[in-house]
Amino acid sequence: MILNLETAKVSRGKYIKAESFKYAFIKTIPIMFSYLFLSMAFGISMHEAGFDTGCAYITSAFIYTGTFQFMLIPFLSSKTTMLTVVITALFMNSRFMFYGLAYVEKFRDMGKKYLYMIFSITDETYSLNSSIKFNERIDEKQTLFYIALLSRFYWIVGTLIGSTVGDMIPIKLKGIEFCLTALIVTIFMDQWHSFKTHIPSLAGLIISFIFLILFGGTRFILPSLATCIVVLVMMKSAVSKRACDKHND
Repeated sequence: MILNLETAKVSRGKYIKAESFKYAFIKTIPIMFSYLFLSMAFGISMHEAGFDTGCAYITSAFIYTGTFQFMLIPFLSSKTTMLTVVITALFMNSRFMFYGLAYVEKFRDMGKKYLYMIFSITDETYSLNSSIKFNERIDEKQTLFYIALLSRFYWIVGTLIGSTVGDMIPIKLKGIEFCLTALIVTIFMDQWHSFKTHIPSLAGLIISFIFLILFGGTRFILPSLATCIVVLVMMKSAVSKRACDKHND
């Protein structure tokens, strides 16, 4: 009897893991297409700048910051000082500190995966994690881990393909970086349809637009995120009430 219970428990655990992976894969399909094309463009750019496949792989595996990786190419080519690289990376990626605040407790409960989850969070995985819904067939923490793992896998694979076969690709990839913008718009629209209130979305749009005008395209992200957090905290009651009202309707 005890053996049967243990066997059933193990079988259910495997089933939940399999369902969690399947769910994570389906949800990351938009990220997959975007990341593959973007990382291929990065791999090709590294190849054209004179860096081999190993350098491209190490950059994607250990830096994994998307936009900054493209900026890193001219830095490496021109032998920019380490201080300049570090400061630029800090300012370009400081927004991830705000992302981590929302998930620090949940990631901490994931044990050995804690540090990896912190390292692997991106704009896309954060947006996806914030919008997906969980049920009894999948494990939330396992699904979050698979989303992070799959997304990073897509990026590394695309980098290797671009760096390895860059010379053999017959098409021009100018403007391919717009895939990132398209992906973010797609995730935003999914959140717009999924959430019961549009207050957070509208607040993010309006605040970002204002700071874009004030500070320009390269410096508006950090103040926009900080302001959004303050505004949403102040409007927490209104957002919660609005969500409850729509749910009751």
